[in-house]
Amino acid sequence: MLTLGIETSCDETGVALHDSELGVLGEALHSQVDLHALYGGVVPELASRDHVRRLVPLAREALAQTGRGVADVDLIADTEGPGLAGALLVGASVAAGLGIALDRPVVGIHHLEGHLLSPLLADPPPAFPFVALLVSGGHTQLMAVEGVGRYTLLGETVDDAAGEAFDKTASLLGLGYPGGPALSRLAEGGDPRRFAFPRPMLAGPGLDFSFSGLKTAALLCVRKHAMDERLRADVAASFQQAVVDVLAGKCLRALEATGLPRLVVAGGVGANAVLRERLLREAARVGATVHFPPVRLCTDNGAMIAFAASLRYRGRLQGAAGFTVRPRWDLGALDAA
Repeated sequence: MLTLGIETSCDETGVALHDSELGVLGEALHSQVDLHALYGGVVPELASRDHVRRLVPLAREALAQTGRGVADVDLIADTEGPGLAGALLVGASVAAGLGIALDRPVVGIHHLEGHLLSPLLADPPPAFPFVALLVSGGHTQLMAVEGVGRYTLLGETVDDAAGEAFDKTASLLGLGYPGGPALSRLAEGGDPRRFAFPRPMLAGPGLDFSFSGLKTAALLCVRKHAMDERLRADVAASFQQAVVDVLAGKCLRALEATGLPRLVVAGGVGANAVLRERLLREAARVGATVHFPPVRLCTDNGAMIAFAASLRYRGRLQGAAGFTVRPRWDLGALDAA
């Protein structure tokens, strides 16, 4: 089965083709980083208009990589939510139009499920069941994953997500947009022990997260000191280390609480090299394994949408159709595949 996946939930336009037997055959991605950098964050209307400009050329590019024609597509999948309403509508409209023109089923995929399942595109893929750390945009969650659509929430952030805290702290340091990757690069030259930032909710019980206090601590630190390049790097490194300590500590606690031997990490923050190294080391210490998607699939992309659709709708294409978007959509509301 050949699935065309379309991702337009926020500020990346992604298209990919996934074959249920051969894997990802072609993919194309455009990032709107330069477009939104002038404003220090995503401008929804500009994001939607850029998706309109980019989506069809990217689809042609992805198809050209496969040697297949659009008529060879068996299933069309788009990101139904969560995300920016206008951006989601662009992808859903193009998907619906293709479905009508080709007489093919169209299915809406949960954006976070796409991230959650993307590590299964790695070689070798992790086996079910596993604990998943989902750190994407405004989401930081720990899930117990028994299979496609069989997700149990173990813990989540009660305020800012890890990615939001990275971006806001980067802004404090004058790093612009997008802040997370810039902060990580700055942290490479800093001392992670220079500032004793808090590790919120790490000492207490439970698997929930909180990063607003850590963000505030970074703000007070920046206001207290006259920032030069060395101090900025030390703040970045100390902040990053605090986030990594919290994420790693909660992941180990989740592995212990569930008794599961595998940890899967997905989402943009999952590309952070310090986090990856720490989780690999700590998991090995307790006899667990850690699985990441390929780095290129940590950010939003069409491959994860096509892949999730392939897993959900393999063998039952009839009756799968629709045209809707859900800017707010709880991952726990999904049915098992």
